[in-house]
Order: sequence, then structure tokens, then C-alpha cells
Amino acid sequence: MKNYTLSILVENHYGVLTRVAGLFARRGYNIDSLAVGVTEDPSVSRMTIVVRGDDSVIEQVIKQLYKLIEVIKVVDLSSEEYVDRELALIKVAASKENRAEILQIVEIFRAKVVDVGANTMMIEITGSGEKISALEKLLKPFGIKELARTGRVGLLRGTKDVVKAREE
Repeated sequence: MKNYTLSILVENHYGVLTRVAGLFARRGYNIDSLAVGVTEDPSVSRMTIVVRGDDSVIEQVIKQLYKLIEVIKVVDLSSEEYVDRELALIKVAASKENRAEILQIVEIFRAKVVDVGANTMMIEITGSGEKISALEKLLKPFGIKELARTGRVGLLRGTKDVVKAREE
């Protein structure tokens, strides 16, 4: 089983996310990551969905997505050159004794501290899922109080453009 990253342009209407997610659920496919946001055109949203399967599964998913009226364009980013990122906020227990060590780890990962409390620090990190998981693993011994991760977002590299591709 391979991970596929799909970039889906949809009309920015109420209920579209439910219909797209429902399509995956009805077909028995689990969504590993889902991120949705408005594009540079306020009438269009971009969904970035990560799903596991094989080539035939993804081919069927794409065909089914195109049957939804609100779907404008679907691109399998996995078959192209693309850049993807995730964001995480990690609240970790931080005593006076271990703050310096936590700050060193944060610096190594090019993350940043976005909030400091009496006994906690909140760290923001952006990067690949593997990078975020590695930081999480190193911070775990200090005591992770809370963790929030976004889904993966991605765009095609260079001059390739999913938004303009919808006009072709």
C-alpha cells in the first residue's frame, strides 16, 4: 500500500467537504490526512487528502470524485514533483531545569517557541510529517501535555499549477 496525496479543487459551498469525505467513507477508504482551505479565488477551496491504496484504488477514487458536481479538478500530487508541509503545535512540560535542553532541541529542528507558561512551553514546527514525528519523539520524555497537527498541504513545483490546469 502506498500513500497518495490528492489535491482537489472544489467549489467553495456549504456541504462539499461532507460529500467528499462521505465518498471515501462509502467506498471504505480511510483518509490519513485532510486539509481544506480557500484558494486565491474565494469561490474555490483546495482539499489536500492523503489516502493509502494502490494505483487502481486511487484511479477509482479520482473517477468517483469527478462525479461530484462541485469538484473542479483532481490532481494526484504523488505522481508529480511537489512540495508538502504539515504544521504542529506541541505543548510540553518545561521546568526551570529542562528549559535550556528543550530550547536546544527546538533550535535543531528550526522550530520556534510561541508561548511560555510557568510550567509549559508551546512549540510550533512546520515541515514533513517525519520531521514533526521526530521532534515529538524527542520531546516525549519531557512530557507532552497537548499536541495538535494539521493535515498535509501541498502544491506542485515550478510552473505546474493545479488552479490553471482546471481551465485546460
